[in-house]
Amino acid sequence: MDNRTGLFTNAVIWFGVAISVSEIQAGIQIASASSIGSVWVPLILGHIIGGILLFSVGLIGARLRVNAMESIKSTFGNYGSKFFAILNVLQLIAWVAVLNAQGAMALMGLNLEIAFPIICMILAVLVALWVYIGLKRSSKVTTIIMMLLTILLILLSVKLFAVKSYQPLPVANASALTFWNIFEISIAMPVSWLPVISDYTKDVKKPVKATAISAIAYTIASLWMYFIGIEIVGIGTLDISQAILIAGLGIQGVLILVLSTVTTNFLATNSAGESAKAIFNRLDPKIAGVIVSFLSALLAISGIMNHYISFLYLITSVFAPMAAVLIVSFYCGNEHNERKDFCWNIFAWFVGFIIYQVSAGLDSVFLGPTLLAVIASSLLSYLWIKFKKSVFTNS
Repeated sequence: MDNRTGLFTNAVIWFGVAISVSEIQAGIQIASASSIGSVWVPLILGHIIGGILLFSVGLIGARLRVNAMESIKSTFGNYGSKFFAILNVLQLIAWVAVLNAQGAMALMGLNLEIAFPIICMILAVLVALWVYIGLKRSSKVTTIIMMLLTILLILLSVKLFAVKSYQPLPVANASALTFWNIFEISIAMPVSWLPVISDYTKDVKKPVKATAISAIAYTIASLWMYFIGIEIVGIGTLDISQAILIAGLGIQGVLILVLSTVTTNFLATNSAGESAKAIFNRLDPKIAGVIVSFLSALLAISGIMNHYISFLYLITSVFAPMAAVLIVSFYCGNEHNERKDFCWNIFAWFVGFIIYQVSAGLDSVFLGPTLLAVIASSLLSYLWIKFKKSVFTNS
């Protein structure tokens, strides 16, 4: 029980997950293509539903005491678990590369006389060292870093709000985002962490409370980052670095970008190691995490940022329906699933995946691709459970 994590630790971890350049960029994307009055309802709604999904999935890992990819074995079987673990490792390598590239590009915008590839490698080294040391051994340092980062972000928020030359960018009607477009961009971020959260809730002392506070901390911090992005657009720019300079932050701005990139990348990289362990049991998660950190840096240098938005939606299309089937199977089904259950659950996931891919190609869809995929996969999974119960009852 000594190795169990408390409520404060989990709050710090998941508050830190949301504090990243990518979350701010998402806020910038929404605000630059929407009128300010149309943003808040779909933005908050997307985060609330995303937070509920995070809680539901994280609680499964907390109750089973296994990491994210091991927690899906009872729903998708051993081979299904390895399939999603492989996809998760690949998406985390790419996701860390995106976060690395965003942080490096933002730092270059502060006129640092360091080349982009070198910044990417420096960030990767910091993340690799943190992964190798481990979260438990560095918990006090993590708390101090998060407190410092929170203070710096409060300072940035206040400075941006106080900028008197408020010049919101004009929104072209042709490119204006609809309610469900904004909702989709909002929910995409919390959904991207669904295949990760159980890596951190599996060791909690109090499963329900710790998972709840993890989801709440992430949701609050994520909304804050989106708000900062909206503030940045409000002062007449789409560039985080430019906004930091306008706010008059020098070394504080550098610390914000470095710490926010490293903290989020650490958690994603650490989880990549956990997922790799689910594929190869003998693999050391720390060594795998270090390798992922440097692979991601190389990928960042190669130019993955050109495919950032498409990649984020691809993550959602895979793991949103997976989470939906997992939630229904765990909470509505039974612990002893058969081979037929695994096959049906894979089918239910695949239907949700296809629905997402089709609806994402349309301009604007009611409910949005994510909710449609979640509803479809959940419904198919639930119908199978009801069918099995009716067969056993009649027999």
